[in-house]
Amino acid sequence: MYKIAVIPGDGTGPEVTVEAVKVLKAAADKFGFKVDLTEFDFGGERYKKTGETLPDSGVQELRKFDAILLGAIGHPDVKPGILEKGILLKARFELDQYINLRPVKLYPGVPCPLKDKGPEDIDFVVVRENTGGLYTGTGGFTMKDTPHEVAVQSAVYTRHMVDRCLKYAFEYARKYGKKARGKGKNNTLALCGKTNVLTYVYDLWERAFNEMGESEYADIVREYYHVDATCMWMVKNPEWFDVIVTGNMFGDIITDLGAMVQGGMGIAAGGNINPEGVSMFEPIGGSAPKYTGKGIINPLAAICAAQMMLETLGEDAAAAKVEDAVKYVTGEKLESMQAGKMGYSTSEVGDLVAEKVAE
Repeated sequence: MYKIAVIPGDGTGPEVTVEAVKVLKAAADKFGFKVDLTEFDFGGERYKKTGETLPDSGVQELRKFDAILLGAIGHPDVKPGILEKGILLKARFELDQYINLRPVKLYPGVPCPLKDKGPEDIDFVVVRENTGGLYTGTGGFTMKDTPHEVAVQSAVYTRHMVDRCLKYAFEYARKYGKKARGKGKNNTLALCGKTNVLTYVYDLWERAFNEMGESEYADIVREYYHVDATCMWMVKNPEWFDVIVTGNMFGDIITDLGAMVQGGMGIAAGGNINPEGVSMFEPIGGSAPKYTGKGIINPLAAICAAQMMLETLGEDAAAAKVEDAVKYVTGEKLESMQAGKMGYSTSEVGDLVAEKVAE
């Protein structure tokens, strides 16, 4: 039995979450486990009524669950940043979800913007440190609203924060990596940084990366890429990549590029992971308010988020079955990945995946 908190959220979030839950239940029935689902109303409508985003009591409630499934956060009537900081960032920090895991995988039938690249070329993972760096909010203003105004925001990392992220990335590469580039080595882990300019922060990352690799993960090939080179080669030769580990800001940027490489936000999912606690899984595309209530939004990213949740919970067979079902639907059924052009409604796409999982 897995206790799952469900936060449908804003815009089209509730519509795609329903389909993710539908597939999750089909997987549970097929593979002999149970899911106990509890829904929470954190989001824009609650904020408009109460002024609350994610209260401390809500955080304490979420700690009781095995995982969290999130639909989307972002409301057109709420100033940008309020819900994102008050719900998403608060959950990540308070629940210590220090890993952001972003698979970048091109599924069959999904158009890729890169010439001559197919599913065999685009299949890698970004492990992003999720609670440090520039996102800690360390900094401030002096002489604000004057010609001499100074704004400072610091990228803050401790060795502990770096080490635990690297350990997760090495373990992930050992278990799931695919591309061995050294004799007698299993799989490849690459550090993405900017050691030639950010000479303090990424010196720390690089030293920790090499020390841990040499002492504990000699079976894994270690590589290093500057972040600007990573962006260039992600477009030119995405097949080079296997597992990438990086800091918070660079991870934020390259994973959005990865979403486009894999065919767009309609298929991209991510996990905010605390390996020792409660993790949260979500589609990347946002709340898409202009499509709310029309039944035309693509739910596959939310379904892929549920698939990631199953994998993280240890239900590997169920996760593999859901992924195979998604590949079948993208390769054999959908006319397009775009909202309103799929050839099916939102709920019909969910039905197609759930039925394939149940076979």
